[in-house]
Amino acid sequence: MTARKYARLAGVIFAIIAILQLLRALTGFEISVDGEAMPMWPSWIAAVVAGFLAYLGLTAGD
Repeated sequence: MTARKYARLAGVIFAIIAILQLLRALTGFEISVDGEAMPMWPSWIAAVVAGFLAYLGLTAGD
């Protein structure tokens, strides 16, 4: 696997993560860990970070 293909694959994976985090934040889907509800604000941060990493991966080698 070339570095360009690896970067594209990582970009696609990060894009999926960003979309899922954004959907969670927009719909208010609750996640609980050990009975404690996770707040929504980390999903916004995770969506932005994963979106940026997806952008970097998808534009690598261009």
